Amino acid sequence: MIVVPEQTPLRAATVSARRASWLPAPAVSRLVRLAAGLVLYSVSIAMLVDARLGNMPWDVLSQGVAHRTGLTFGTVTLLTSVVVLVCWWPLRQRPGVGTVANVLVIGLLVDPFLALMDGLGDLSLPVRVLVAAAGIALNGLATALYVGVGLGPGPRDGLMTGLVARTGRPVALVRSGIEVVVVASGMLLGGRFGAATIAYALLVGPIVHVLLPRLTVRDGRAYSTTR
Repeated sequence: MIVVPEQTPLRAATVSARRASWLPAPAVSRLVRLAAGLVLYSVSIAMLVDARLGNMPWDVLSQGVAHRTGLTFGTVTLLTSVVVLVCWWPLRQRPGVGTVANVLVIGLLVDPFLALMDGLGDLSLPVRVLVAAAGIALNGLATALYVGVGLGPGPRDGLMTGLVARTGRPVALVRSGIEVVVVASGMLLGGRFGAATIAYALLVGPIVHVLLPRLTVRDGRAYSTTR
């Protein structure tokens, strides 16, 4: 005769909770890290824009387009991401959960964070330098956080990796080429290029390089760490 263990209320509740769980714990941890990284990324964008010492390369373009069209910075950022995603199609790139989240979260949060930064009033030059430096450091941390979960590259880096795969050119050459075109176009439209833009280009890579190995989620499987 087979004896069936008694199903106690506690055991039944535990089994029910497990069945009701939408995602396994590792997936939940990834999503939390992804969300944190994207929120912090949005904050870093607002910090650099508000410092008025030069934006990140793609934000030079976003600011220029916003200046010419009257659209908000966040709206232009979101629309630019969508346009870049469309460019993935001929490059045979596939977006991930992180890619879609990147488009939506950053596009929707940048404007509120810019409004919060505007509320601080007119900052002195030394304070603006500190804000820009903190923004660059925070951007490196945010990038390492959301890249480390391995849920898909951001739209702009997906464009870069797609072009690298199709052309066979070095990553540094392709990335630099894209950013030169983006910054030049943004400057012509009225976007802000400055010392912080150069500092960002020189410093964010090394920051991510140091933080990414420490923030990459590892569970026995290999994940892409390309932003």
